[in-house]
Amino acid sequence: MSIIEKAASRIDLQRNAPAVAKPPEADAIDAIEAAVLAPVPAAPAPAAAAPAAHAADADARPAQKFSTRRVDLDLNRMRDLGMVTAAGGRTRLLEDFRVIKRPLLQRAFADRAEGEKPGNLIMVTSSLPGEGKTYCAINLAMSIAMELDHTVLLVDADVARPSVLRSLGLPAHRGLMDILLDDKLDMADVMLRTNVDTLSILPAGTSTPRATELLASSAMSSLVDEIANRYPDRVVIFDSPPLLLTSESRVLASHMGQIVMVVEAQTTTQHAVKEALRQLEGYQNVNLIYNKTREFPGIEETYDYHYG
Repeated sequence: MSIIEKAASRIDLQRNAPAVAKPPEADAIDAIEAAVLAPVPAAPAPAAAAPAAHAADADARPAQKFSTRRVDLDLNRMRDLGMVTAAGGRTRLLEDFRVIKRPLLQRAFADRAEGEKPGNLIMVTSSLPGEGKTYCAINLAMSIAMELDHTVLLVDADVARPSVLRSLGLPAHRGLMDILLDDKLDMADVMLRTNVDTLSILPAGTSTPRATELLASSAMSSLVDEIANRYPDRVVIFDSPPLLLTSESRVLASHMGQIVMVVEAQTTTQHAVKEALRQLEGYQNVNLIYNKTREFPGIEETYDYHYG
């Protein structure tokens, strides 16, 4: 009996009997069955049967979920721009951020009292633009990524003026705002894995005039809770908008366990610092990084950063 005859016989049997095990030539028979059962056009072209078989295969496949995407950080470029990288050797900058991160990590995984926000959620902000908050957020994330026992998620939460991806030389991607706007999106759809195995990035995503309301929503609370607790070794760094220019930073601060405020040496006024700190009244674990200075009397001299 030819393979065509076997296929036709099998179709007749399946109409009147339960399914049976496939014969060795089942794959070929399945392909012919798809062609035989597919609707025949009025004027069939010679290759009409093949697309019908492919269509049947496509219908049979389950819908695939978006997988987490991967981007490659140009570590040499980052080193040349003065950022922390493992390949950059033992520099003063690297040592500075080792000092900065240590108390943050201690509090990140310390026992917390009832009602306290997770200590592994760390917001990096400033009073005004241009003080170096994004630069510090990236360096802090890179430094923590060098730890043996921790992973890092760097979130660009400066949704009005996102700059994390631009600073890293990467194109724009969907991100935080898209998750909050579309409940069908999952973290895995927008999170970017990097060639630094312990570092992932969540971009700011699509700009929206409803950013403040979205950051204050129950969807944001659920998302923050998920990213804080999904992995026990994860530290989440949020690059926040400046405190004195937007309302988003104050809303974001309400979700955080720790806050780091960057102050630009010899530029930021005392009035701006005091007003920014007033915006954070009632929040615990507020820390300062004194940025862009080579000398700070009374504290061990460093290249760029001081922590207090």
